[in-house]
Amino acid sequence: MPGTGSGTGSAAGGVREVKSAARTVELLELLAARGDRPARLQELADELGVPRSSMYALLQTLISRGWVRTDVTGSLYGIGIHALLTGTSYLDSDPRVRAVRPYLDEASEALGETIHLGRLDGRDVAYLATRESHEYLRTISRVGRRLPAHAGALGKALLAERPDEQVPEGPYEALTPHTHTGRESLLADLARVRERGYSVDREEGVLGIVGFGFALRYDTPAQDAISCSVPVARLTPEHERRIVAVMREIRTKAEASVPAGGGSVHWR
Repeated sequence: MPGTGSGTGSAAGGVREVKSAARTVELLELLAARGDRPARLQELADELGVPRSSMYALLQTLISRGWVRTDVTGSLYGIGIHALLTGTSYLDSDPRVRAVRPYLDEASEALGETIHLGRLDGRDVAYLATRESHEYLRTISRVGRRLPAHAGALGKALLAERPDEQVPEGPYEALTPHTHTGRESLLADLARVRERGYSVDREEGVLGIVGFGFALRYDTPAQDAISCSVPVARLTPEHERRIVAVMREIRTKAEASVPAGGGSVHWR
């Protein structure tokens, strides 16, 4: 029955999944993915396939604890402030992020472009830190957001660190007309990434933006990468050569700054 907390299915190590906990996580992930589009009760119940009464009870519990917020009418729901507090704690407690941050600043100052740190999370890359260009400011911070790994410089740099058989099957979502949508095309690109030592995203994730991605190999296989994003209009051959040279140097410094194993705790 919904909300009983009974186990269902199995998780890693043979431990049964707790149904009520799984439903809570699914709800929070759904609300987070909607961004600035609040949802109604029936939408959430339909999306997760649970009774309306069970969804209402779960929402009220999460509202009382700050994980979900509602409007003055009580009919619209969105992600709550405690999600931000938990996410900030994750970034503050991660030794890799702390170690790499100063080198993001250094790259930003040297190049005047936007610099990212991202981590592979399944088929996506999650953005952990960003230093925005003073020439091209985004209106929304990318930190905490996700991009499909096949569609950006960070993701392709990390996919190239893995054998081809570990690259997810296609077809892939097209974010722009330049995105790889077939596995054969993506694998050919990853082969070029391995050969040159860094990835190039030419308007595959965002139109008008070229990215250069560099895997950080303090883990094996690499889980984190850094990238430099630059508007096409400013990308001359000379500037591209400088970006690659600076980012290679930044990668070397960042890798050397992280202790063997990535820190005192080896998270999985």
